[in-house]
Amino acid sequence: MVDDDATRSFASPACFLHEIDPVYAGLAAPSDMTTWADIKPWRTKERERLIAGRLSVPAEVRIAAGEAIAARVLAEIGDVEGRIVSAYWPFRGEPDLRPLMEEIARLGGSTALPVVVEKGRPLEFHLWQAGQPLSRGIWGIPVPAEKQLCILDVVIAPVVGFDHGCYRLGYGGGYFDRTLAAMQPRPKVIGVGYSAAKLSTIYPQEHDIPMDLVVTEAAIARR
Repeated sequence: MVDDDATRSFASPACFLHEIDPVYAGLAAPSDMTTWADIKPWRTKERERLIAGRLSVPAEVRIAAGEAIAARVLAEIGDVEGRIVSAYWPFRGEPDLRPLMEEIARLGGSTALPVVVEKGRPLEFHLWQAGQPLSRGIWGIPVPAEKQLCILDVVIAPVVGFDHGCYRLGYGGGYFDRTLAAMQPRPKVIGVGYSAAKLSTIYPQEHDIPMDLVVTEAAIARR
Protein backbone atom coordinates (compact mmCIF):
# COMPACT_ATOMS: atom_id res chain seq x y z
CA MET A 1 0.00 0.00 0.00
CA VAL A 2 1.34 3.44 -0.89
CA ASP A 3 0.14 6.72 0.57
CA ASP A 4 1.04 9.81 -1.46
CA ASP A 5 -0.43 12.37 0.95
CA ALA A 6 1.58 13.90 3.76
CA THR A 7 1.38 16.74 6.21
CA ARG A 8 4.23 19.04 5.27
CA SER A 9 5.22 20.82 8.47
CA PHE A 10 8.70 21.24 7.00
CA ALA A 11 8.29 23.85 4.27
CA SER A 12 10.17 22.30 1.38
CA PRO A 13 9.00 20.78 -1.91
CA ALA A 14 9.64 17.13 -2.65
CA CYS A 15 12.57 16.53 -4.98
CA PHE A 16 12.76 14.38 -8.08
CA LEU A 17 14.75 11.39 -6.83
CA HIS A 18 11.71 9.22 -7.51
CA GLU A 19 11.88 10.02 -11.23
CA ILE A 20 15.11 8.10 -11.77
CA ASP A 21 14.77 5.38 -14.40
CA PRO A 22 13.23 2.23 -12.83
CA VAL A 23 16.04 -0.08 -13.99
CA TYR A 24 18.65 2.27 -12.54
CA ALA A 25 16.58 2.49 -9.36
CA GLY A 26 16.73 -1.27 -8.93
CA LEU A 27 13.07 -1.95 -9.60
CA ALA A 28 13.99 -4.84 -11.85
CA ALA A 29 15.72 -7.61 -9.87
CA PRO A 30 17.08 -10.93 -11.11
CA SER A 31 14.55 -13.76 -10.87
CA ASP A 32 16.98 -16.68 -10.68
CA MET A 33 18.33 -16.24 -7.15
CA THR A 34 17.40 -19.09 -4.86
CA THR A 35 20.19 -19.45 -2.31
CA TRP A 36 21.97 -17.16 0.14
CA ALA A 37 25.16 -17.79 -1.83
CA ASP A 38 23.47 -16.02 -4.76
CA ILE A 39 21.65 -13.37 -2.74
CA LYS A 40 24.51 -12.16 -0.53
CA PRO A 41 26.80 -10.94 -3.36
CA TRP A 42 23.79 -9.42 -5.13
CA ARG A 43 22.95 -7.46 -1.99
CA THR A 44 26.55 -6.28 -1.73
CA LYS A 45 26.48 -4.94 -5.28
CA GLU A 46 23.07 -3.31 -4.81
CA ARG A 47 24.27 -1.73 -1.58
CA GLU A 48 27.31 -0.25 -3.33
CA ARG A 49 25.22 0.97 -6.26
CA LEU A 50 22.55 2.61 -4.13
CA ILE A 51 25.03 4.36 -1.83
CA ALA A 52 27.02 5.66 -4.81
CA GLY A 53 23.77 6.81 -6.41
CA ARG A 54 22.58 8.83 -3.43
CA LEU A 55 26.02 10.37 -2.88
CA SER A 56 25.96 11.57 -6.50
CA VAL A 57 22.75 13.56 -5.89
CA PRO A 58 23.41 17.28 -5.25
CA ALA A 59 23.38 18.17 -1.55
CA GLU A 60 20.55 20.66 -1.97
CA VAL A 61 18.35 17.96 -3.50
CA ARG A 62 19.10 15.58 -0.63
CA ILE A 63 18.29 18.35 1.86
CA ALA A 64 14.92 19.01 0.20
CA ALA A 65 14.18 15.28 0.20
CA GLY A 66 15.12 15.02 3.87
CA GLU A 67 12.74 17.84 4.77
CA ALA A 68 9.90 16.17 2.89
CA ILE A 69 10.66 12.85 4.59
CA ALA A 70 10.74 14.53 8.00
CA ALA A 71 7.28 16.04 7.44
CA ARG A 72 5.82 12.65 6.53
CA VAL A 73 7.48 10.93 9.48
CA LEU A 74 6.18 13.51 11.95
CA ALA A 75 2.67 13.13 10.57
CA GLU A 76 2.93 9.33 10.92
CA ILE A 77 4.09 9.52 14.54
CA GLY A 78 1.38 11.98 15.53
CA ASP A 79 1.44 13.39 19.05
CA VAL A 80 5.00 13.03 20.32
CA GLU A 81 4.50 14.47 23.80
CA GLY A 82 5.90 12.08 26.40
CA ARG A 83 7.12 9.63 23.75
CA ILE A 84 10.69 8.57 22.97
CA VAL A 85 11.76 8.51 19.31
CA SER A 86 15.11 7.23 18.11
CA ALA A 87 16.52 8.62 14.88
CA TYR A 88 20.17 8.44 13.78
CA TRP A 89 23.21 10.53 12.89
CA PRO A 90 23.28 10.86 9.07
CA PHE A 91 25.96 8.80 7.34
CA ARG A 92 26.99 8.45 3.69
CA GLY A 93 24.22 10.55 2.18
CA GLU A 94 21.34 9.38 4.39
CA PRO A 95 18.40 11.78 4.91
CA ASP A 96 19.34 14.25 7.63
CA LEU A 97 16.63 14.05 10.30
CA ARG A 98 18.42 16.07 12.96
CA PRO A 99 16.00 18.98 12.43
CA LEU A 100 13.16 16.51 13.02
CA MET A 101 14.73 15.48 16.31
CA GLU A 102 14.81 19.12 17.36
CA GLU A 103 11.14 19.50 16.39
CA ILE A 104 10.17 16.42 18.39
CA ALA A 105 11.93 17.83 21.45
CA ARG A 106 10.19 21.18 20.93
CA LEU A 107 6.83 19.41 20.86
CA GLY A 108 7.47 17.65 24.17
CA GLY A 109 8.94 14.37 23.01
CA SER A 110 12.33 12.82 23.79
CA THR A 111 14.88 11.68 21.25
CA ALA A 112 17.59 9.04 21.22
CA LEU A 113 20.42 7.74 19.07
CA PRO A 114 21.47 4.12 18.38
CA VAL A 115 24.79 2.91 19.72
CA VAL A 116 26.77 -0.07 18.45
CA VAL A 117 27.99 -1.83 21.59
CA GLU A 118 29.77 -4.78 20.07
CA LYS A 119 29.83 -6.67 16.79
CA GLY A 120 27.10 -9.29 16.70
CA ARG A 121 25.07 -7.71 19.50
CA PRO A 122 21.83 -5.70 19.28
CA LEU A 123 22.04 -1.93 19.27
CA GLU A 124 21.47 0.08 22.39
CA PHE A 125 19.50 3.33 22.37
CA HIS A 126 20.53 6.26 24.53
CA LEU A 127 18.68 9.52 25.12
CA TRP A 128 20.16 12.52 23.32
CA GLN A 129 18.96 15.87 22.02
CA ALA A 130 20.60 18.74 20.17
CA GLY A 131 23.19 20.57 22.25
CA GLN A 132 24.14 17.62 24.43
CA PRO A 133 27.71 16.26 24.16
CA LEU A 134 28.64 13.54 21.72
CA SER A 135 31.53 11.10 21.48
CA ARG A 136 32.89 9.15 18.54
CA GLY A 137 31.43 5.70 18.05
CA ILE A 138 31.97 2.84 15.60
CA TRP A 139 32.87 4.03 12.07
CA GLY A 140 33.33 7.50 13.52
CA ILE A 141 29.58 8.08 13.86
CA PRO A 142 28.72 10.37 16.79
CA VAL A 143 26.92 8.79 19.75
CA PRO A 144 25.70 10.29 23.05
CA ALA A 145 28.60 10.98 25.39
CA GLU A 146 26.38 10.32 28.41
CA LYS A 147 24.85 6.85 28.42
CA GLN A 148 21.13 6.92 29.24
CA LEU A 149 19.46 3.70 28.11
CA CYS A 150 15.83 4.08 27.18
CA ILE A 151 12.80 2.11 25.99
CA LEU A 152 11.57 3.43 22.67
CA ASP A 153 8.12 4.18 21.36
CA VAL A 154 9.32 4.74 17.79
CA VAL A 155 12.45 3.66 15.91
CA ILE A 156 13.40 5.52 12.74
CA ALA A 157 15.76 3.33 10.71
CA PRO A 158 17.66 4.58 7.65
CA VAL A 159 17.60 2.26 4.66
CA VAL A 160 20.05 1.76 1.84
CA GLY A 161 17.29 -0.03 -0.07
CA PHE A 162 13.81 -1.39 0.61
CA ASP A 163 11.11 -3.42 -1.11
CA HIS A 164 7.30 -3.56 -1.26
CA GLY A 165 7.20 -5.76 1.84
CA CYS A 166 9.04 -3.05 3.82
CA TYR A 167 12.11 -5.26 4.15
CA ARG A 168 15.28 -3.24 4.66
CA LEU A 169 18.58 -3.45 2.84
CA GLY A 170 21.10 -1.97 5.27
CA TYR A 171 24.88 -1.92 5.46
CA GLY A 172 25.20 -5.66 5.91
CA GLY A 173 26.00 -5.87 9.61
CA GLY A 174 22.53 -7.07 10.62
CA TYR A 175 22.36 -4.66 13.55
CA PHE A 176 18.82 -3.42 13.05
CA ASP A 177 17.39 -6.88 12.34
CA ARG A 178 19.13 -8.26 15.41
CA THR A 179 17.89 -5.34 17.49
CA LEU A 180 14.27 -5.55 16.35
CA ALA A 181 14.22 -9.28 17.01
CA ALA A 182 15.26 -8.64 20.61
CA MET A 183 13.02 -5.65 21.41
CA GLN A 184 10.07 -6.36 23.70
CA PRO A 185 7.67 -4.71 23.42
CA ARG A 186 8.38 -3.88 19.81
CA PRO A 187 8.19 -0.16 19.04
CA LYS A 188 6.76 1.30 15.85
CA VAL A 189 9.46 0.95 13.20
CA ILE A 190 9.66 3.55 10.43
CA GLY A 191 12.18 3.09 7.66
CA VAL A 192 13.36 6.22 5.86
CA GLY A 193 15.17 6.59 2.57
CA TYR A 194 14.96 8.04 -0.90
CA SER A 195 12.44 6.82 -3.45
CA ALA A 196 15.28 5.77 -5.76
CA ALA A 197 16.20 3.14 -3.15
CA LYS A 198 13.08 1.08 -3.84
CA LEU A 199 13.75 -2.45 -5.11
CA SER A 200 11.28 -5.03 -6.33
CA THR A 201 12.64 -7.34 -3.62
CA ILE A 202 15.65 -7.71 -1.35
CA TYR A 203 15.07 -11.49 -1.33
CA PRO A 204 14.22 -11.52 2.39
CA GLN A 205 15.69 -14.31 4.50
CA GLU A 206 14.68 -15.71 7.89
CA HIS A 207 16.88 -13.18 9.68
CA ASP A 208 15.30 -10.19 7.91
CA ILE A 209 12.59 -8.36 9.86
CA PRO A 210 10.20 -6.02 8.01
CA MET A 211 9.56 -2.48 9.13
CA ASP A 212 6.02 -1.22 9.68
CA LEU A 213 6.35 1.34 6.91
CA VAL A 214 8.95 3.10 4.79
CA VAL A 215 8.82 6.86 4.24
CA THR A 216 10.43 8.50 1.21
CA GLU A 217 10.24 12.02 -0.15
CA ALA A 218 7.62 10.84 -2.65
CA ALA A 219 5.37 8.34 -0.80
CA ILE A 220 4.78 6.05 2.15
CA ALA A 221 4.95 2.27 1.67
CA ARG A 222 3.19 0.05 4.19
CA ARG A 223 3.36 -3.69 4.63
